[in-house]
Amino acid sequence: MNREEMIKTLDREWDIIIVGGGATGLGAAVDAAARGYKTLLLEQDDFAKATSSRSTKLIHGGLRYLQQGNIGLVTEALRERGLLTQNAPHLVHPLPFLVPLYHWWEGPFYGIGLKVYDLLAGELGIESSRHLSRKQTLLAIPNIEREGLRGGSLYYDGQFDDARLAITLAQTAVDQGATVLNYMQVTSFLKKKEKIVGVRATDLESGAHYHLHAKVVINATGIFTDQLRKIDYKKAERMMEPSQGVHLVLPASFMPSKTAILVPHTEDKRVIFLVPWHGRLLVGTTDTPVKKASLEPAPLKTEIDFLLKHAARYLEKDPTREDILSISTGLRPLVRAPGKTTAALSRDHVISVSKSGLVTIAGGKWTTYRKMAEDVINKSIAVGHLPSRTCVTANLHLHGYQKGVDPADHWSFYGSDAAQIQRLIRQNKKLGQTIAEHLPYTAAEVVWAVRQEMARSVEDILARRTRTLFLDAKSALTAAPAVARILKSELKKSAAWESKQIKEFRRVAQNYLP
Repeated sequence: MNREEMIKTLDREWDIIIVGGGATGLGAAVDAAARGYKTLLLEQDDFAKATSSRSTKLIHGGLRYLQQGNIGLVTEALRERGLLTQNAPHLVHPLPFLVPLYHWWEGPFYGIGLKVYDLLAGELGIESSRHLSRKQTLLAIPNIEREGLRGGSLYYDGQFDDARLAITLAQTAVDQGATVLNYMQVTSFLKKKEKIVGVRATDLESGAHYHLHAKVVINATGIFTDQLRKIDYKKAERMMEPSQGVHLVLPASFMPSKTAILVPHTEDKRVIFLVPWHGRLLVGTTDTPVKKASLEPAPLKTEIDFLLKHAARYLEKDPTREDILSISTGLRPLVRAPGKTTAALSRDHVISVSKSGLVTIAGGKWTTYRKMAEDVINKSIAVGHLPSRTCVTANLHLHGYQKGVDPADHWSFYGSDAAQIQRLIRQNKKLGQTIAEHLPYTAAEVVWAVRQEMARSVEDILARRTRTLFLDAKSALTAAPAVARILKSELKKSAAWESKQIKEFRRVAQNYLP
């Protein structure tokens, strides 16, 4: 997946142009290319720069939506969970979750709900839920708060690495014949007789401008959906209601277990997860309405305090701000529903078509990205008068497909590509050196990310090709100069560029520091 080679393919007429390189756009690119359509995806920044790299790292049906009575969404999500586990076993793996029980009525209440959850999953289920005694609960999570503990309800969902799945989708789309480009910003639409026939785009690296024609254009820009809709039609009504979610990363010592905790009740009527992830403990999330979409939202002090307070209720040792290794903040692309709080908004996706023919898909969540892609490509076929072709992604193995990997091994997320990265290390032992203290990522992975995964900046490497920034912000800052040197060499850049990269990364990393 080479950016320079991708740019050489731009001079053609496309069947479908997709704007947005997050989960939704990348999924749509995979679907369209797999059906044989000439497909181009354009992303204004890096793939998964915004919401799609800042999730709770779960592929799940959503117990909260079951509580809300949204049986359709839960059923769909559980099916997609099963399909993704089959199509990307190197990226998605089962994870046990415990609901701690501190009141007599919680056992039957959650037990019944989880049995319904199992039933909805059907043949694509993981393992059946079950009740745990107090002793079994303490064996599963030794550091759980013991006072008043009666037992627990155990169930299973899927865990993944969101940014790595996004890069894998980009690679899969390219494998299927698509062209995908990061740092290519769509600035306006090409129109003929008031109908969209393409886009104007600017390469943010070279400054080159492109007029790109297509039979249909898809707006899959997530939190920036309304901005693109207003470029199409200035008076377009607001469609999105973004909500901010914060995650904290703590040392694994706070919960040395392979079992996650679901906190079913919070003050804002959400659930909170305490999830083991890459040798750390991920705690999230919050739900704070925001007015303006941003690529780098900042956490609020109240959000950090909220998560620390709720985590303390379920952990034997109370975490403090000084214990936080990293803080990540993302915005959910929620579709408006007047009169409802963001916590109550549905995660169903919505597809609309403007008078000029812009196809917009909004809402949804990571788990259902494949079904969202199927639906939006079906709609785009009709809008663009394309030859009808059946969706094939339900059984399409994603790039790097490999069974039997150990999810605790960080090489597992590369799937079959891991062997090629390890070959680089055998050829040059210096590439086997790690780039950050207390983390497994190597210099070879930086080289690979530039050559094969379209990484263009220090941030691309430390935030999304590896997860260094999300796991330990201070270690990421220390690693930045070494990563910049490798990038300078691989991309044939100047010393001034190298210095600027380090400075820009330090600015971004401030939002991740406790």
